[in-house]
Amino acid sequence: MARFMFIANYQPEGAKGLLSVGGTARRAAIEKSVADLGGHIETFDFAFGADDAYTVIDLPSNEAAAALALTISAAGRVRVRTVVLLTPEEIDEAAHLKFGYEPPGA
Repeated sequence: MARFMFIANYQPEGAKGLLSVGGTARRAAIEKSVADLGGHIETFDFAFGADDAYTVIDLPSNEAAAALALTISAAGRVRVRTVVLLTPEEIDEAAHLKFGYEPPGA
């Protein structure tokens, strides 16, 4: 499975909904959506500051992550950014891939 961090920023209507039903209800709703896509939530945390929530999710594919992000964004109550997460082992593998590259202006 691939891991993704979803960074959420609630719009006014989304914040009103969160105030109405609370944080655990929001987490449960996201858990159900993620399970429907064949994944599971690793972490779900609310935050202060520039971002309102951080969620690390295991999903079976990039397509599943895109579907989740698009569906959340289309509802208009939450703006979401998606970050693909890589393990240290995946970085090790990437570091060993060899290919040609010419920098700009070289």
